[in-house]
Formats: sequence, C-alpha cells, structure tokens
Amino acid sequence: MKQGLIILILLQQVLFLQAQQKPLLLKAEQFRHYVDYFNKMEDENIVQAIPNARSWDWMKKNIPLFECPQQNFEELFYYRWWTLRKHIKKTEKGFVFTEFLVQRSYADKYNLISSGLGHHIYESRWLHDKTYMDNNLHVWYRGNEGKPLKKLRFYSSWNIDAIWNRYLVNADKPFLLNMLPDLKEDFQAWEQEKKGANGLYWQYDVRDAMEETISGGRKEKNPRPSINGYMFGNATALSFILKLNNDNDAAALYSCKADSIKQKAQSLLWNPSHRFFEVRKEQGDTLANVKEEIGFIPWYFNLPDSQYNLAWQSLMDTKTFCAPFGITTADRSHPLFRTHGCCKCEWDGAVWPFATSQTLTAMANLLNNYEQDFVADSSYFSLFNTYVESQYYRGRPYIGEYLDEKTGYWLKGDEERSRYYNHSTFNDLIITGLVGLRPRADNIIEVNPLVPAGKWDWFCLDNILYHGKILTIVWDKTGLKYKKGKGLSVWVNGKKAGSAVELTSIMGKL
Repeated sequence: MKQGLIILILLQQVLFLQAQQKPLLLKAEQFRHYVDYFNKMEDENIVQAIPNARSWDWMKKNIPLFECPQQNFEELFYYRWWTLRKHIKKTEKGFVFTEFLVQRSYADKYNLISSGLGHHIYESRWLHDKTYMDNNLHVWYRGNEGKPLKKLRFYSSWNIDAIWNRYLVNADKPFLLNMLPDLKEDFQAWEQEKKGANGLYWQYDVRDAMEETISGGRKEKNPRPSINGYMFGNATALSFILKLNNDNDAAALYSCKADSIKQKAQSLLWNPSHRFFEVRKEQGDTLANVKEEIGFIPWYFNLPDSQYNLAWQSLMDTKTFCAPFGITTADRSHPLFRTHGCCKCEWDGAVWPFATSQTLTAMANLLNNYEQDFVADSSYFSLFNTYVESQYYRGRPYIGEYLDEKTGYWLKGDEERSRYYNHSTFNDLIITGLVGLRPRADNIIEVNPLVPAGKWDWFCLDNILYHGKILTIVWDKTGLKYKKGKGLSVWVNGKKAGSAVELTSIMGKL
C-alpha cells in the first residue's frame, strides 16, 4: 500500500512537471498552415533524416512558437525552422547538419562543411531535442577515429564561442565539460597554424568563407577582423568553460590570450582615418584601406573598447553599407565595389545572409552591452525588416547564398545548390535580438526587446526551452490580446517572473 502511494505521488509529480513544460499562450496548430504551404510549394527531390511529410510533427516537438502582427516575420520564422530541419542528416555516427543539400566536392565526410558550423550551433541551440547538435559536434570533433574530421579547420570558425553560448541556453554542463579537451586542442591547433609573428591571426579570403574580396584574394594570407574576432571569442569562451571546470589558472591563461588578441586587433586592424576595423595586408604590412562588413564582426564577441563604437556610423549610411536589399559586404562608394564579376561567390559588395546575420548579432550586442549613440533599436528593426523581405524569391520564401543589393535578386537562385542554403542564422536573431532574450550562465532571465516603441502592439514568443524550463515572453500594449496584463512580461513554466508596462529591459529569476 505504501509503495503504491509513493508511485502515485511520483506519477502526480511527473504529470505536474509535464503540464508546466507546455506553451503558456500559443498553440502549435495555429501555425501548421505555414508548414502545409511550404510542403506544397516544392518538389522534395532531396530527403535527409526528416522528410517533409514528418516536418510538422518534428517542429511541434522541437521549436519555440512565435506570433507577431507582421505576417512575413512570422512566416519566415517557421520557414527557417522548416529549412534547418532539411539539413539534419542521419549517419552511422549520429545526426549531422549539412550546409548544402547537394553533394559538394570539397566537403568532408557526410557532405559536411565547417564554414557555417558556428551559425548551425547558434541557431539549433533553441531546439528542444539537443541530440541533433550533440551528435553533430561529436562527429566533427571525434568522427575521425576519435580525432576531428580532417576539414574541421578548413574554414575559419567561432565554434568554441558558439558551443559556450549553446551552454548558456541548455545549461548542459556535463556535455560542455566533456568537450573541453577537444576544444583546447582545437584552439591550440589554430594557434600553430594561423598565428602570425605580429600576434594576429591570418587567413585566405576563401578559407574565411569569403571568396573574391576587395581587400585580399583567394591566395593572400592576411590578418583579418573576422578570424581575429573569432579567436578572441574562442579564447574568451574557453576561459569561461575552464572556470566552470574550476581550473582557474588555465582560465586566466585563456583570458590573457583573449586580451592579447583584443589589443593587437585594436592597434593593428583599426584604421583611424576610416574609423573602422580593416584587413591588414601581409605584403607591405599596411591596412587595405577599404571598409568591409567584416569590420563589424569584433562586436559579435564584445571585443572592442567603447571608443571604437563610432565604426557603426557607417552601417546605416546608404553610401557605405545600407542598400535597398540589405547590408553590403563592402563599401558601396569604393571604386572596386562589385567589380569582380558575378556568380562565383564574390564578396566585393553583394549581400550575404552569412554576413548579415553576423552583423545583426554584433549590433544586438552593441545595443545591449555598450553605451553609444550611433545606432538605435529602430535601426536594428529596419535592417531586420529588410533581411526578412530579402528572403523571398518569385513570391515564395527562400534562403540562398547571396543577392543583388539593389534588386534583391538571388544571384544563384536558379541553381539547385543555392536552395535552402544553411549558412546563416535567422531565428536566433528573432529570439535574442528582436524579442531580446539574452542567454546567461546564472539563474537571471534578461529580456531586452529591440522592437521599437510604437512598432508592434503585441507579440509572443512561447515554448522556449531555456535552462530546462519553458519560457514565455509577451508584449501586449493594451492587455486585450493575451489577457495577461498590459505591457511586457516573462513567464517561467506558467508563472510570471518579471514585467514592465513599457517595452523595455526586464529581469526575472528562474
């Protein structure tokens, strides 16, 4: 009798916990029509682990839910989860994430390419089932008879930073610390392979995933803001992970490495006349004297000191980076802008989602972590709105490689390789930028929406699995839409954790 009572109590506790793990306000079925449309609008000629027929069931189990008054934002939110799912591939070693659906000759085993791995980690950290990325990371770092795949470092990467930021969402300490030896070995290999005599890291344009730039070339090995930003982020992340492992001496060592990269980048990659971070030409040891979008990457990792924030003056300038269909990868006023021809992956000015998502992540960091007057929430929303509008092709949702900055035409849009190109983030930007959930290692919930006041009267992000709990973030100007009170509020397993009347930053406790 006593044993039966214990079982009954345990069952009640399980049922209570399951009840708390459901969305508070949004119901998945109200968004199913998007997936029905996506499934009908294509000929599914390439199928990997999860076919279109099972896409909705997979999404219901795995993704946050989002609702807002601007239909294209909402549609693209579900479209980008639907396309991410296409890239999950089952191998004999577990699940992996591909970049292209079609086979590429320069890929590693399983058609894997490392250039977008950081994006894959950031985007997929919000999936409820962590198995997919757990498997993917083990394949990348241990899938070659216990060693990394041969092409793990074929392209520059911020993987260690991304893995740390994934931990800030799922709080899976055992997995993170189990990966620590692999991550240290990876960092040390980068030091041996790409660290120059001047203390900066160098890379070929093409191995930076940025072919045909104005500042360099496919065979030029130059110190670049991109790879130095990545290595700063990786060193900082390793410092945090080592501290979590109670290895304070090693944590201090990597903190010093990060500080050294920061000082070198600020002294050797900053062009005071352009007021911008630029490529340093190895030949001649001089700056390239061209503003390129990679100059914003240091803020992706909160690298620069505040006096360098004036670089962001260039972002909204229509003569420099701000074009009708997005942020250009090079200065529009430069004489070599868009001079490398077309359709061979040029980075001399056309708009790349890869870079746009990096810049928007960096911009959200600037707006959250720095005191500055160069960009505003309205600037972020405006650029994100353009990012949304650009992801259509012939009237249908589409994500490809790169597009014309004036017309929005996808430059490889009719090529099979371009469809569903998994080389950028989108939903991570909605969650951490627009809605403003800022992942942290502690038990504080921080929400700072970058939706400008007066733009939307309501929005809801629900079913967010964060630190093992379900979060709901609600903005309801009048209180009539969701009937949870006026203003902004954040809820943990159905209980209110923080609120404000205005659309502003709020804090709460898990």
